[in-house]
Amino acid sequence: MSSLTKLSYGQRAAKHSNPAAKLLLETIERKKSNLSVSVDVTTSKDFLAIIDAVGPYVCLIKTHVDILEDFAPGLVEKLQALSEKHDFVIFEDRKFADIGNTVALQYSSGVHRIANWSHITNAHPVPGPSIIKGLASVGLPLGRGLLLLAEMSTEGSLAKGAYTEATYAMARANRDFVIGFIAQQRSNAVTADEDFLILTPGVGLDVKGDGMGQQYRTPKEVVLDSGCDVIIVGRGVYGKDYSLVDQIAAQAQRYREAGWKAYLERIAA
Repeated sequence: MSSLTKLSYGQRAAKHSNPAAKLLLETIERKKSNLSVSVDVTTSKDFLAIIDAVGPYVCLIKTHVDILEDFAPGLVEKLQALSEKHDFVIFEDRKFADIGNTVALQYSSGVHRIANWSHITNAHPVPGPSIIKGLASVGLPLGRGLLLLAEMSTEGSLAKGAYTEATYAMARANRDFVIGFIAQQRSNAVTADEDFLILTPGVGLDVKGDGMGQQYRTPKEVVLDSGCDVIIVGRGVYGKDYSLVDQIAAQAQRYREAGWKAYLERIAA
């Protein structure tokens, strides 16, 4: 395991020059939470209700605004207000995957204008370094950060081996904008002085899969055993009935406590 995993989030924040990475690490330390909730619902009402319920317990809210059936620009203002109210970072999980010019337009323009409000976004490295160049042309002046998809939590994923190693190389060449990876573990190929953040989906306390290829691991397996930094949880927190806000809040608190306990064990080991 990298010596980086022995450092506190606060110690790591002090060494980061990218504003989005620094903000996330400082938020984690301040709130004592390494939990991100992925809010994958289709109506603005449910979207905002879930975020308001889990907000006190998360460091990061992960959004997919393109699946909202009633998206309107005013929703972004409400999301930003909740970010201020509950002190969390915003991550639009856009997974860009096109040539540099196209992704620059997708990031800056269109109905969503992601770069205007999302502190962090992500991309597939498949198109090569031009995708980072295109996104950085928009995001760097705004102090944003990019995550690359090095690994995925779905069964049969092709993101592994040489593909993952090439992703690390692309990140090293763009450390001013690439702040980390969506991955399942902290690789020994990434050295401690590079300090890329590792955000990990596929986390669950109660189930091992969803019947559609998703595979779940516990917060302890992700944070303590695999050296990852942020656990990403979706349906495990808010289930199927989005009106049960007290229950959703309780689940968020449960995951926050599990993730933070695993982190404290890691830095004390």
